[in-house]
Amino acid sequence: MRLQIFLLLLVISILCIPQSTSRAQGSAGSAATLEPRYLVDIPTAGLLPRGSFSVDMDFFQYGGVMMRINAGIAHMLSFGISYGANQVVGADKIDPNPYPGINIRVRIVDETTIAPAVLVGFDSQGKEPYIDELDRYTIKSPGFFVVISKNYNMLGNLSVHGGLNYSLERKDGSNAVNMYTGLEKSLGTNISFLLEYNLGLNDARADAMGRGRGYLNTGMRWSVGKGFTLGFDLKDLVKNQRDRASIGNRTVYIEYVNFFL
Repeated sequence: MRLQIFLLLLVISILCIPQSTSRAQGSAGSAATLEPRYLVDIPTAGLLPRGSFSVDMDFFQYGGVMMRINAGIAHMLSFGISYGANQVVGADKIDPNPYPGINIRVRIVDETTIAPAVLVGFDSQGKEPYIDELDRYTIKSPGFFVVISKNYNMLGNLSVHGGLNYSLERKDGSNAVNMYTGLEKSLGTNISFLLEYNLGLNDARADAMGRGRGYLNTGMRWSVGKGFTLGFDLKDLVKNQRDRASIGNRTVYIEYVNFFL
């Protein structure tokens, strides 16, 4: 059943992508027409426009793929589902996650000249491989979260983000409220640089995977036009988790946004 869910989302994603529109030109760079909804792993106060949908894919270690399908339901509300699996790329048997994730986002305050945007939400989708014995993802899902975001005109666009989250993945004994912060800086009209720090307060006790250093991640995003954004990330640069590669965990990101109408 889990494999059927993964294949169904994959088929839906493929069917969505061939459409094209000039209304969505990607979420990176100073000319972006879309708000980024995540930096690398942490959520921002960005939201899909009403009447739009997105298909996102993360490609990670062990041939893993995670897909999200989201819809902008109203001016301040979006909803989505997600699912992932290991060994999608490679010769081994596909190992799907135990259940799909859901994502609900409500922006309760829009950004103004002096005030940041404020968004609350729930996201049960973690990142990278699922660890059955700990009943958690390698990077825990945000769970319930609140985030503020503010944009500045500084040699292009500079956006600053910060928030709190409480993950429901607590079997490892770490159940603290977590904190995170990050920024996005445009490098020209189509490229952005990302930097985030997740304190990892909910991943540093008992059987948790973290060492108490937090997660320092960085990435690049490139708007290639017509709703497509490509990304490359280097994650856990301070080796918070054990057995990390010396230059960081490398992942690839693809985002596609279009409009129903």
